Amino acid sequence: MNKKQTLILIAAAVVVIASLAFVFYNIIKLNTGELSLAADPQNASYIIDGKEVVLSNGMAEEEIAPGSASKLITRYFGNEAEGDFNDDGTKDTAFLLTQDGGGSGTFFYVAAALKTEEGYKGTNAIFIGDRIAPQTTEFRNGEIIVNYADRRADEPMTASPSVGVSKYFKIAGDRLVEISQ
Repeated sequence: MNKKQTLILIAAAVVVIASLAFVFYNIIKLNTGELSLAADPQNASYIIDGKEVVLSNGMAEEEIAPGSASKLITRYFGNEAEGDFNDDGTKDTAFLLTQDGGGSGTFFYVAAALKTEEGYKGTNAIFIGDRIAPQTTEFRNGEIIVNYADRRADEPMTASPSVGVSKYFKIAGDRLVEISQ
């Protein structure tokens, strides 16, 4: 083996080790709930479908596949509700996020940003529907309530949302969980 081959092998090994370290770091980060803190909810990190999404000015963009022109775009939608979700004496914020992957769907999620002394810590986001018509988000009796219009199960996605739906959530530890009513 000549010097050039040895250098290429060493460079490849460094890339593989760095990639594995990055993957393991993110797995540990996701499993321990260690998300970075932000000055406001629109610049915090959230877990959507098991992946960390970091908002910057209410938006995040990533390639759907390496080198792809298609992007997965996450946006802060709004419909905020404020309250002390985790009983720590500070006002937290719940709101809706959307994700668009270039297809016909607009996927809506509810998430919360928990206020700490150091800043806002995002939670996991929970999927609530595709192409729904959001109405209100409120905090009442320790519960986050998201109200929206959806379609009946037998209606096509092209039908306008017309059925009222309310979903209930709460904070358990640092996680957002759906609760039944």
